[in-house]
Amino acid sequence: MHKDQLNMLRRMQELEFACVDLNLYLDTHPMDKKALMDYNTYTYQLMMLKTQYESLYGPLKNFGCSQSKFPWQWVEGPWPWEIEY
Repeated sequence: MHKDQLNMLRRMQELEFACVDLNLYLDTHPMDKKALMDYNTYTYQLMMLKTQYESLYGPLKNFGCSQSKFPWQWVEGPWPWEIEY
């Protein structure tokens, strides 16, 4: 696995954590405009990073959530539990 690929995966984890954390906060503070702006910013960054990752390294999700190039890429490794950080 390339260093750039690992860096992208780690950044996605960071952004996903921030989105979940802000989502929970916004559940109890729905009028916090700054938090909502941050949530939308991180969500956009995450979507863009996932698109970039999938174009370089293949799909992140299956079952209709990510397209695949030919040949079918879902079976290509490494699997998430095989990644060494």
